[in-house]
Amino acid sequence: MKNKVARAMIIGAGACGGLCAAQSNVAMYGIADLGVVSESGGPGGRVLKLTSGIANGSRLGFKGSEDLGGGMTAIFTMDAGILADTGASAQGGLLFGRQAFVGLAGAAGTLRLGRQYTFIDSSLGALDPFYLGFAGRMSNVFTAGYISRVDNSITYSSPVRGGLSGELAYGFGEVPGDASARRYMGAAATYASGPLYVRLAHQDANTLSSALLTGRARNTVLGATWDFGVLKAHGAVAVSKSTAGAATTVDSADLMLGATVPVGPHRILFSYVRRDDRRAANGDASQLGIGYTYALSKRSTLYAAYAHIDNRNGAAYVVGNATDNGTGNQAWNLGLRHTF
Repeated sequence: MKNKVARAMIIGAGACGGLCAAQSNVAMYGIADLGVVSESGGPGGRVLKLTSGIANGSRLGFKGSEDLGGGMTAIFTMDAGILADTGASAQGGLLFGRQAFVGLAGAAGTLRLGRQYTFIDSSLGALDPFYLGFAGRMSNVFTAGYISRVDNSITYSSPVRGGLSGELAYGFGEVPGDASARRYMGAAATYASGPLYVRLAHQDANTLSSALLTGRARNTVLGATWDFGVLKAHGAVAVSKSTAGAATTVDSADLMLGATVPVGPHRILFSYVRRDDRRAANGDASQLGIGYTYALSKRSTLYAAYAHIDNRNGAAYVVGNATDNGTGNQAWNLGLRHTF
C-alpha cells in the first residue's frame, strides 16, 4: 500500500511539471500623503486648504510577478490614485488612474501593455530635486502641460549594458479611420554608473487636449544628476513645441538647476527653473523652490516646502504639487507622508 501511495505521489509530481514550478508573488503597497497648503497670487486671492498628495500622490496599488521558467517572468501593476482628504479617486475618477499594465520580462528586455507613465514624466521624476512633488516641482514651469500618462500603450525597455539602457513606446489613438489621431510615440536613453545619472527622452503626441498643449506636441528633455555624497547636483534642459492647426501655441526652451543636501534624517531641496517663451508673446517665467524633509522612520516623513513663480508678459503659471495644479504664483506646504 505504501509503495502504491509513493508511486502516485511521484506520478502526480511529474504531471504537475512546469505548472508547479511556476511561482507567483503579489504585493500590496501604498502612500498616504496629507498636508496643509497655502496659495496666494491667484485671481481669487489666498487659498488655505488640506490637500492629499503634496509630496507624492496618495495611492493604493497591487503588483506581482510569476516565474514562467526559462528566464521569463510575467509582471503586472494596478495602481489607484486616491484623494486621501475626501476618499475620492484621483486622475479624474479613474479606478486605476496612475498605472494599469501587464507585461513580460526576460533577458531580452521588458514589454508592458496598458496605461503607463510617459518617458518625459519618468525623466522629470528622476531629475527633479523635488521628485515632481511639493510646491517646488519643476513641472510647474518646466515643460508645463506635458502628457504624463498614456492609455492603450506598449512600451519596451532594453536590458542594461555597461550602464546604458533604452526604451521605446507607442500609444494607440484608437480613432476610427485615422491611425495617427491621438497617437503617441516616445523614446528614451539612460546612462547610470556610480554617482552619475544621465537621461534623454522625447515624445511626440497628436491631437492632444491638456492644460497648455493642444494639437501635436513634441517634448525633448536632457538632464543629469551627480551624487557627491554631501550634495547631489541636478540639471536639465528641455525644448517643447505644440501646434493647433497652423498656429504655434507652445514654443519654449526650459532650464532647471537644483540640489539635494542630505544631513542624517534631514534633507534640503532646492531648485531654480527658467522657462524661455520663444513665441512673439514672450511669456517667460522663472521659479525658485526650497524644501525640507525629516525622516521620522524609513516609512514616515515630515516635510515643508515653498515656491514662487515670477511671471512676465502675461504668463500665468501657478505653483502646484504632486496632485494639485495650484491657483496662484506662490505656495507653502506642510505635511506628512507615510508609505507602506
